[in-house]
Amino acid sequence: MSCHVAIVTDSTAYLPPRTMERHGITAVPLTVVLGDRALEEGTEISTRSLAQALQKRRSVTTSRPSPQVFAETYRRVAESGASGIVSLHLSAELSGTYDAAVLAAREAPVPVRVVDTGMIAMALGFCALAAAETAEAGGTMDEAVTAAEKRAAGTSAYFYVDTLDYLRRGGRIGAAQALLGSALAVKPLLQLDGGRIELLEKVRTASKAIARLEELAAERAGSAEVDVAVHHLAAPDRAAALADRLRARVPGLAELHVSEVGAVIGAHTGPGLLGAVVSPR
Repeated sequence: MSCHVAIVTDSTAYLPPRTMERHGITAVPLTVVLGDRALEEGTEISTRSLAQALQKRRSVTTSRPSPQVFAETYRRVAESGASGIVSLHLSAELSGTYDAAVLAAREAPVPVRVVDTGMIAMALGFCALAAAETAEAGGTMDEAVTAAEKRAAGTSAYFYVDTLDYLRRGGRIGAAQALLGSALAVKPLLQLDGGRIELLEKVRTASKAIARLEELAAERAGSAEVDVAVHHLAAPDRAAALADRLRARVPGLAELHVSEVGAVIGAHTGPGLLGAVVSPR
Protein backbone atom coordinates (compact mmCIF):
# COMPACT_ATOMS: atom_id res chain seq x y z
CA MET A 1 0.00 0.00 0.00
CA SER A 2 1.38 3.39 -0.95
CA CYS A 3 0.94 6.36 1.37
CA HIS A 4 -1.28 9.07 -0.03
CA VAL A 5 -3.72 11.83 0.89
CA ALA A 6 -7.28 10.48 0.67
CA ILE A 7 -10.42 12.50 0.02
CA VAL A 8 -13.67 11.93 1.92
CA THR A 9 -16.90 13.81 1.25
CA ASP A 10 -20.58 13.11 1.90
CA SER A 11 -23.49 11.85 -0.15
CA THR A 12 -24.81 15.34 -0.94
CA ALA A 13 -21.88 15.94 -3.32
CA TYR A 14 -23.76 13.83 -5.91
CA LEU A 15 -20.59 12.87 -7.73
CA PRO A 16 -21.05 10.19 -10.41
CA PRO A 17 -20.02 6.78 -8.98
CA ARG A 18 -17.47 6.21 -11.73
CA THR A 19 -15.88 9.59 -11.05
CA MET A 20 -15.60 8.78 -7.35
CA GLU A 21 -14.04 5.41 -8.11
CA ARG A 22 -11.57 6.88 -10.60
CA HIS A 23 -10.36 9.46 -8.08
CA GLY A 24 -10.62 7.28 -4.99
CA ILE A 25 -13.16 9.57 -3.27
CA THR A 26 -15.18 8.11 -0.39
CA ALA A 27 -18.68 9.46 0.40
CA VAL A 28 -20.31 9.16 3.82
CA PRO A 29 -24.11 8.88 3.50
CA LEU A 30 -26.57 11.21 5.16
CA THR A 31 -29.88 9.77 6.33
CA VAL A 32 -33.44 10.40 5.17
CA VAL A 33 -36.18 9.66 7.70
CA LEU A 34 -39.37 8.61 5.91
CA GLY A 35 -42.12 8.19 8.45
CA ASP A 36 -40.49 5.98 11.09
CA ARG A 37 -37.83 4.52 8.75
CA ALA A 38 -34.25 5.84 8.65
CA LEU A 39 -32.74 5.24 5.21
CA GLU A 40 -29.25 5.91 3.87
CA GLU A 41 -29.09 8.32 0.95
CA GLY A 42 -27.83 6.72 -2.21
CA THR A 43 -28.42 3.10 -1.25
CA GLU A 44 -31.68 2.67 0.66
CA ILE A 45 -34.03 5.27 -0.82
CA SER A 46 -34.58 6.27 -4.43
CA THR A 47 -35.43 9.75 -5.61
CA ARG A 48 -38.64 8.34 -7.11
CA SER A 49 -39.74 7.02 -3.71
CA LEU A 50 -38.88 10.35 -2.15
CA ALA A 51 -40.82 12.35 -4.75
CA GLN A 52 -43.88 10.15 -4.25
CA ALA A 53 -43.68 10.57 -0.47
CA LEU A 54 -43.41 14.35 -0.78
CA GLN A 55 -46.33 14.53 -3.19
CA LYS A 56 -48.41 12.57 -0.67
CA ARG A 57 -47.26 15.01 2.03
CA ARG A 58 -45.75 12.22 4.12
CA SER A 59 -43.33 13.19 6.88
CA VAL A 60 -39.80 13.42 5.46
CA THR A 61 -36.82 14.69 7.43
CA THR A 62 -33.05 14.36 7.14
CA SER A 63 -30.22 13.77 9.59
CA ARG A 64 -26.44 13.93 9.61
CA PRO A 65 -24.17 10.89 9.77
CA SER A 66 -23.13 10.03 13.32
CA PRO A 67 -19.56 10.65 14.50
CA GLN A 68 -19.27 6.85 14.74
CA VAL A 69 -19.97 6.47 11.03
CA PHE A 70 -17.26 9.00 10.25
CA ALA A 71 -14.84 7.30 12.65
CA GLU A 72 -15.37 3.95 10.91
CA THR A 73 -14.89 5.59 7.50
CA TYR A 74 -11.64 7.25 8.57
CA ARG A 75 -10.40 3.95 9.99
CA ARG A 76 -11.11 2.08 6.73
CA VAL A 77 -9.50 4.79 4.62
CA ALA A 78 -6.41 4.79 6.84
CA GLU A 79 -6.16 1.01 6.59
CA SER A 80 -6.20 1.33 2.79
CA GLY A 81 -2.89 3.17 3.00
CA ALA A 82 -3.81 6.83 3.45
CA SER A 83 -1.26 8.88 5.35
CA GLY A 84 -3.75 11.72 5.79
CA ILE A 85 -7.37 12.52 5.01
CA VAL A 86 -9.06 15.67 3.73
CA SER A 87 -12.76 15.49 4.62
CA LEU A 88 -14.92 17.96 2.65
CA HIS A 89 -18.57 18.51 3.53
CA LEU A 90 -21.74 20.41 2.80
CA SER A 91 -22.34 23.77 4.42
CA ALA A 92 -22.46 23.71 8.22
CA GLU A 93 -25.27 26.26 7.88
CA LEU A 94 -27.43 23.51 6.38
CA SER A 95 -26.39 20.38 8.29
CA GLY A 96 -24.54 19.10 11.33
CA THR A 97 -22.44 16.82 9.10
CA TYR A 98 -19.33 18.98 9.47
CA ASP A 99 -19.60 18.92 13.28
CA ALA A 100 -19.90 15.11 13.29
CA ALA A 101 -16.81 14.82 11.09
CA VAL A 102 -14.83 17.14 13.39
CA LEU A 103 -15.68 14.97 16.42
CA ALA A 104 -14.59 11.80 14.63
CA ALA A 105 -11.39 13.37 13.28
CA ARG A 106 -10.04 13.82 16.81
CA GLU A 107 -9.75 10.05 17.27
CA ALA A 108 -8.74 9.09 13.72
CA PRO A 109 -5.61 6.93 13.27
CA VAL A 110 -4.15 9.40 10.75
CA PRO A 111 -4.35 13.21 10.52
CA VAL A 112 -7.71 14.47 9.21
CA ARG A 113 -8.47 17.98 7.95
CA VAL A 114 -12.23 18.63 8.03
CA VAL A 115 -13.45 21.45 5.77
CA ASP A 116 -16.80 23.22 5.76
CA THR A 117 -16.95 24.07 2.06
CA GLY A 118 -20.11 26.17 2.41
CA MET A 119 -21.32 24.27 -0.67
CA ILE A 120 -23.84 21.55 -1.53
CA ALA A 121 -24.58 19.25 -4.49
CA MET A 122 -22.01 19.43 -7.31
CA ALA A 123 -20.79 22.74 -5.87
CA LEU A 124 -19.40 20.44 -3.16
CA GLY A 125 -18.56 17.75 -5.72
CA PHE A 126 -16.32 20.09 -7.70
CA CYS A 127 -14.43 20.96 -4.48
CA ALA A 128 -13.87 17.26 -3.77
CA LEU A 129 -12.61 16.74 -7.32
CA ALA A 130 -10.19 19.67 -7.03
CA ALA A 131 -8.78 18.23 -3.80
CA ALA A 132 -8.55 14.72 -5.28
CA GLU A 133 -6.71 15.91 -8.39
CA THR A 134 -4.23 17.82 -6.21
CA ALA A 135 -3.65 14.74 -4.03
CA GLU A 136 -3.19 12.54 -7.11
CA ALA A 137 -0.48 14.91 -8.31
CA GLY A 138 1.42 14.34 -5.06
CA GLY A 139 0.03 17.34 -3.19
CA THR A 140 0.03 17.58 0.59
CA MET A 141 -3.05 17.79 2.80
CA ASP A 142 -2.65 21.58 3.01
CA GLU A 143 -2.40 21.84 -0.78
CA ALA A 144 -5.51 19.68 -1.25
CA VAL A 145 -7.45 21.84 1.23
CA THR A 146 -6.28 25.01 -0.53
CA ALA A 147 -7.40 23.63 -3.90
CA ALA A 148 -10.85 22.80 -2.51
CA GLU A 149 -11.24 26.18 -0.81
CA LYS A 150 -10.18 28.02 -3.98
CA ARG A 151 -12.75 26.05 -5.98
CA ALA A 152 -15.45 26.80 -3.43
CA ALA A 153 -14.67 30.53 -3.46
CA GLY A 154 -15.26 30.71 -7.22
CA THR A 155 -18.28 28.43 -7.47
CA SER A 156 -21.87 29.65 -7.79
CA ALA A 157 -25.06 27.64 -7.42
CA TYR A 158 -28.54 28.72 -8.49
CA PHE A 159 -31.80 26.84 -8.00
CA TYR A 160 -35.36 27.05 -9.24
CA VAL A 161 -38.07 25.42 -7.12
CA ASP A 162 -41.77 25.14 -7.83
CA THR A 163 -42.59 26.19 -4.26
CA LEU A 164 -40.75 27.39 -1.16
CA ASP A 165 -42.96 25.21 1.03
CA TYR A 166 -40.50 22.31 1.34
CA LEU A 167 -37.63 24.61 2.30
CA ARG A 168 -39.88 26.32 4.85
CA ARG A 169 -40.90 22.97 6.36
CA GLY A 170 -37.27 21.93 6.69
CA GLY A 171 -36.25 25.25 8.24
CA ARG A 172 -33.89 26.09 5.39
CA ILE A 173 -35.61 29.35 4.45
CA GLY A 174 -37.66 31.81 6.49
CA ALA A 175 -41.40 31.25 6.91
CA ALA A 176 -42.09 34.88 6.00
CA GLN A 177 -40.31 34.48 2.66
CA ALA A 178 -42.23 31.28 1.96
CA LEU A 179 -45.54 32.99 2.77
CA LEU A 180 -44.65 35.91 0.50
CA GLY A 181 -43.83 33.55 -2.33
CA SER A 182 -47.08 31.61 -2.12
CA ALA A 183 -49.21 34.68 -1.58
CA LEU A 184 -47.94 36.29 -4.77
CA ALA A 185 -47.97 33.01 -6.73
CA VAL A 186 -44.39 33.62 -7.79
CA LYS A 187 -41.74 31.14 -8.87
CA PRO A 188 -38.65 31.54 -6.70
CA LEU A 189 -35.01 31.54 -7.76
CA LEU A 190 -32.55 30.74 -4.99
CA GLN A 191 -28.80 30.95 -4.62
CA LEU A 192 -26.19 29.53 -2.29
CA ASP A 193 -24.76 32.52 -0.45
CA GLY A 194 -22.50 32.35 2.59
CA GLY A 195 -23.36 28.70 3.01
CA ARG A 196 -27.08 29.47 3.20
CA ILE A 197 -29.92 29.10 0.72
CA GLU A 198 -31.16 32.61 0.01
CA LEU A 199 -34.05 33.90 -2.06
CA LEU A 200 -32.47 35.63 -5.06
CA GLU A 201 -35.37 36.65 -7.28
CA LYS A 202 -39.11 36.09 -7.65
CA VAL A 203 -40.38 35.46 -11.17
CA ARG A 204 -44.02 35.22 -12.26
CA THR A 205 -43.99 31.98 -14.26
CA ALA A 206 -42.03 28.74 -14.35
CA SER A 207 -40.89 29.30 -17.93
CA LYS A 208 -39.59 32.79 -17.15
CA ALA A 209 -37.88 31.53 -13.99
CA ILE A 210 -36.07 28.75 -15.86
CA ALA A 211 -35.02 31.19 -18.59
CA ARG A 212 -33.66 33.46 -15.88
CA LEU A 213 -31.82 30.52 -14.27
CA GLU A 214 -30.14 29.86 -17.62
CA GLU A 215 -29.22 33.53 -17.96
CA LEU A 216 -27.67 33.65 -14.50
CA ALA A 217 -25.58 30.55 -15.16
CA ALA A 218 -24.40 31.76 -18.57
CA GLU A 219 -23.50 35.20 -17.21
CA ARG A 220 -21.57 33.66 -14.32
CA ALA A 221 -19.66 31.36 -16.68
CA GLY A 222 -18.66 34.14 -19.04
CA SER A 223 -15.79 33.06 -21.29
CA ALA A 224 -13.69 31.41 -18.57
CA GLU A 225 -12.92 27.69 -18.50
CA VAL A 226 -15.66 26.28 -16.29
CA ASP A 227 -17.31 23.08 -15.19
CA VAL A 228 -21.10 23.12 -15.05
CA ALA A 229 -23.60 20.84 -13.36
CA VAL A 230 -27.34 20.77 -13.97
CA HIS A 231 -29.41 19.18 -11.20
CA HIS A 232 -33.07 18.26 -11.02
CA LEU A 233 -35.63 16.31 -9.03
CA ALA A 234 -38.31 14.50 -11.05
CA ALA A 235 -37.74 16.92 -13.95
CA PRO A 236 -35.40 15.12 -16.39
CA ASP A 237 -36.75 16.81 -19.53
CA ARG A 238 -36.29 20.28 -18.03
CA ALA A 239 -32.75 19.38 -16.99
CA ALA A 240 -31.79 17.97 -20.39
CA ALA A 241 -33.14 21.05 -22.18
CA LEU A 242 -31.28 23.43 -19.84
CA ALA A 243 -28.06 21.46 -20.28
CA ASP A 244 -28.36 21.64 -24.07
CA ARG A 245 -28.88 25.40 -23.96
CA LEU A 246 -25.93 25.95 -21.60
CA ARG A 247 -23.73 23.73 -23.76
CA ALA A 248 -24.43 26.11 -26.63
CA ARG A 249 -24.04 29.29 -24.59
CA VAL A 250 -20.91 28.65 -22.50
CA PRO A 251 -17.79 28.94 -24.72
CA GLY A 252 -15.33 27.84 -22.03
CA LEU A 253 -17.28 24.75 -20.99
CA ALA A 254 -14.91 21.97 -19.85
CA GLU A 255 -17.25 19.38 -18.31
CA LEU A 256 -21.03 19.29 -18.05
CA HIS A 257 -22.72 17.00 -15.55
CA VAL A 258 -26.47 16.34 -15.53
CA SER A 259 -27.88 14.48 -12.56
CA GLU A 260 -30.90 14.04 -10.36
CA VAL A 261 -30.29 15.17 -6.79
CA GLY A 262 -30.51 12.64 -4.01
CA ALA A 263 -33.08 12.33 -1.29
CA VAL A 264 -31.46 14.73 1.19
CA ILE A 265 -31.63 17.81 -1.04
CA GLY A 266 -34.87 16.59 -2.60
CA ALA A 267 -36.55 16.42 0.80
CA HIS A 268 -35.96 20.16 1.23
CA THR A 269 -36.72 21.36 -2.31
CA GLY A 270 -39.50 19.10 -3.56
CA PRO A 271 -40.20 17.75 -7.06
CA GLY A 272 -39.58 20.15 -9.91
CA LEU A 273 -36.22 21.39 -8.63
CA LEU A 274 -33.85 22.63 -11.34
CA GLY A 275 -30.36 23.79 -10.47
CA ALA A 276 -27.24 25.08 -12.19
CA VAL A 277 -23.78 25.01 -10.63
CA VAL A 278 -20.97 26.98 -12.30
CA SER A 279 -17.43 26.29 -11.14
CA PRO A 280 -14.43 28.01 -12.79
CA ARG A 281 -11.29 25.85 -12.99
